[in-house]
Amino acid sequence: MPSHSDSAGIDSDAIVDAVLTASRVLVAVAARSLGDIAEEVTLTQYRTLVVLASRGPQSLAELADAVAVTPPTATRMCDRLIKKGLILRRQDRDDRRLIRLTLARRGRDLVDEVTQRRRTEILELVRAVPEDQRVAMVDSLQRLSAAAGEVPEQDWSAGWGFETGGTHP
Repeated sequence: MPSHSDSAGIDSDAIVDAVLTASRVLVAVAARSLGDIAEEVTLTQYRTLVVLASRGPQSLAELADAVAVTPPTATRMCDRLIKKGLILRRQDRDDRRLIRLTLARRGRDLVDEVTQRRRTEILELVRAVPEDQRVAMVDSLQRLSAAAGEVPEQDWSAGWGFETGGTHP
């Protein structure tokens, strides 16, 4: 595949290589942050918790789409997360026929704990970037995240709250 340069003369292959390298670093950070809870939740289950933390209550179909699994897989995964007390099933307030999945307090606590571990490790990495390059780095990462449809950290880190009760199967 031929490489292309953008208007600034940057080779698209160089950009892709840089993002791939950075993603390996961030995947390693993510794996380490999940180390203590790896027996409690899988990576996909954790991603489900993050989606609920960042986007609020979701239907099963929305959640399945967000974590890129089939609805039957999402159903089984959510059943496990409900049994662990990490998420809850709720009837939608506007349409009682619709079931929404929402984060339980225990799930919110788990997301907060893992996020704090990641923040601590990422802060150490950021400190290695020269200060005069940090604004450009933030801008580039925000644009990349937006292109992927990811909700900005500050928009969800305070959370959608959590539920203390729920409808269980």
